[in-house]
Amino acid sequence: MGEQRNSDGEANEKCFSSSEAQPESRVRVYSEPGAESPDQMETRLYKRRWLIVFLFSSYSLCNSYQWIQYGIINNIFMKFYNVDSFTIDWMSMIYMLTYIPLIFPVTWLLDKKGLRVVALAATALNCAGTWIKVASARPDLFPVTFLGQVTCSVAQVFILGMPSRIASVWFGSNEVSTACSIGVFGNQLGIAIGFLVPPILVPNVEDMNELANHIQVMFYITAGVATFLFILVLIVFQERPALPPSQSQASARLIPTESYSYPSSILRLLRNTPFILLIISYGLNVGCFYAVGTLLNQMIIKHYPGEEVNAGRIGLTIVIAGMVGSLICGIWLDRTKTYKQTTLAVYVMSLVGLAVYAFTLDLGHLWVVFITAGALGFFMTGYLPLGFEFAVELTYPESEGTSSGLLNCSAQVFGIIFTICQGKIINTFSTLAGNLFLCAFLIIGTVITGFIKSELRRQRANQLAKTSAAVILDYGATTPIN
Repeated sequence: MGEQRNSDGEANEKCFSSSEAQPESRVRVYSEPGAESPDQMETRLYKRRWLIVFLFSSYSLCNSYQWIQYGIINNIFMKFYNVDSFTIDWMSMIYMLTYIPLIFPVTWLLDKKGLRVVALAATALNCAGTWIKVASARPDLFPVTFLGQVTCSVAQVFILGMPSRIASVWFGSNEVSTACSIGVFGNQLGIAIGFLVPPILVPNVEDMNELANHIQVMFYITAGVATFLFILVLIVFQERPALPPSQSQASARLIPTESYSYPSSILRLLRNTPFILLIISYGLNVGCFYAVGTLLNQMIIKHYPGEEVNAGRIGLTIVIAGMVGSLICGIWLDRTKTYKQTTLAVYVMSLVGLAVYAFTLDLGHLWVVFITAGALGFFMTGYLPLGFEFAVELTYPESEGTSSGLLNCSAQVFGIIFTICQGKIINTFSTLAGNLFLCAFLIIGTVITGFIKSELRRQRANQLAKTSAAVILDYGATTPIN
């Protein structure tokens, strides 16, 4: 079929059905007739890939926003629902707890049914959870708001492990790290909005009826956005491109689905020593981030009473800086492929950032806290896509969803442990002691990262495919398709 091209070199989409996106490039390599190997498969990059990753980022944003929406105004929800601080902490920790048992069936579902089914499940559950919360804006309905948060936390299980899978399925080998960073970007932006918006929408007023109105407005806005995104995913989200974007994906598609065994895949991953070390180090780093995010309001209010809004702004600073860090790290990986070196460097700087934040928190100057928190966020949040992409490299050709799921499971386990322990240490001793407790585990994580053997299996597969294609060009023929 003929193909028209626009002035920017991208092909028109009107020649294709709605189920297939328009390719940006279209070249096939031929050799001997009847031969079948991944180096001969046609690969395409579709413009729709950007729509898919940004749509994913949007519904990831909507879900992650709700992770912190209670914790960042901890004292206000304590007063409204007449519960203690630890109970409100569980509104964040429930996101971590539900992930641990559910990640394995959800990963199995991702491998068996694909991206679209998982995306629909995520947005449907998130939408349902937001509407349950709408009905909970009364002081006697804390169990209802908790049920809504549990529902949203289940939706998160269908979201967290997706960035690396979407990047691999839709993006070329020189784009996967950037695409993964964009996927993680949405999650981080949601957390940033969760730090910023609730303190603005729900001021600390004494009148309970007025407070209930503020809370309900916040819940209605969230429900409206979640509903819109569910409808958009239902209409727009596509399972995968018709043709693979890279030779590593072409190779993966040649593996018969009936030969795939999820338990066998898990066992292979658990026998992969470099990946096991990454699971532990990733869990330690991200678990520390979860603890800092959950307890941020308490730490700030302890030293700066009445500064709920600034506590939210400091959280925003952490995440915005982290989003910049994530994108820079993703672009850097695509250009250099220095996975271990970059991961180790960012890990060390996360440790330094947390130590500086810990020692400057009680100086009495909020502007100093903004600066140190931003530096902490740049590296600690910037580490997230590095872990995902390094895991895919270490475990190829295993499913990206499975490797990402195990990383996130580790992060949730450590997140719960660190949040509970740091909260107790802060209440018993001081915020400095609580943050130094986390620093000790980041030191351990840094050492573990140094022992990870860097086996870049996905890069090797792409390189072998390119080498084979070059040999075929010498003996066969390369024919552009017009």
